[in-house]
Amino acid sequence: MRKLHAMVIGLAVVVIPALGLAQQPDYRQFKTNDEANNIEVFKQTSPSVVHITNSRLVRTFNSLNPQEVPQGSGTGFVWSEDGYIVTNFHVVQQANRVTVTMQDGTSYDARAVGLDPDKDLAVLKIDAPDQDLVPVTPGDSSLLEVGRKVIAIGNPFGLDTTMTVGVVSALGREIDSVSRRTIRDVIQTDAAINPGNSGGPLLNSLGQLVGVNTAIYSPSGASSGIGFAIPVNTVKRIVPELIAYGRVQTPILGITQIPQPDYYRQLWGIEGVIVLNVVEGTDPERLGMRGLTQAQRGRIQLGDVIVEIDGQAVKNEDDYANIMEQHRPGEVVTVRSRRDNQFLEYEIELQAPLSR
Repeated sequence: MRKLHAMVIGLAVVVIPALGLAQQPDYRQFKTNDEANNIEVFKQTSPSVVHITNSRLVRTFNSLNPQEVPQGSGTGFVWSEDGYIVTNFHVVQQANRVTVTMQDGTSYDARAVGLDPDKDLAVLKIDAPDQDLVPVTPGDSSLLEVGRKVIAIGNPFGLDTTMTVGVVSALGREIDSVSRRTIRDVIQTDAAINPGNSGGPLLNSLGQLVGVNTAIYSPSGASSGIGFAIPVNTVKRIVPELIAYGRVQTPILGITQIPQPDYYRQLWGIEGVIVLNVVEGTDPERLGMRGLTQAQRGRIQLGDVIVEIDGQAVKNEDDYANIMEQHRPGEVVTVRSRRDNQFLEYEIELQAPLSR
């Protein structure tokens, strides 16, 4: 009986592992749903991602002839089959020459057609065959929620076409641009974003563009789990204007602002945008808005200080610029100002920006 029992146990030891091995899936065929989605998004979108390098012409002490010196690199993506490439402004800032390299290794000289340092965006143009240009599919960043998966594709540390995966960590963040303007409604993600990822696409699970990777928060300069992306809804508004006009068509009110405004706001203990003077032939002049004047003995007399536009508070020039970006030339806004301890209101038609 003991022998039979031992034979049964021995048989079980042999048979059970054999059955377990037979049930093991083939790893080449097996994918989790999340893995399958990551692979699909990468295959769909990576042909749209490009590597951007820039260089400057500099003179050395040993030679009067300028030499081309590599300045940096980053990422971009194909916006349209016309050859327009979107990236960050800081990726191409002060570059004398910009080169765009496609996924297949083909390189093209690029020219900047539109720059917006305030939102850290730039549009380049390359002359490439239409069949080689695979545009990204824009999504809707207003649909994002904290916890939704996002995928970043870029060229960190010069390593071409690298994918990282994470989630939306927060929405509505604010970061400073190269021009020290505040970029608002920024997406925060924990998808690893390192030097070289700048200007690359942030994608949702459908492979749609939801943001442009622009910055990391890290004392060491490497990813520490906090990255930021400009929302695609901002990009969709700005890029067409950069292509058509070379810059964003933010309207003007018809005033000039005082230089060093923070100093004077602190000096006078006020908030708002100080009107230096009004532009001739505009509504502010016609309606009697007043800039600074010189009183007796050279004392400067404050005129209007803009504190509100269409019900939105204006505490400084950053608030003013962000509000103006929400409007277009020809629209009429209600401007509230303070002058001599009284509040005044003006109905002002916005003008197109002056051509450069």
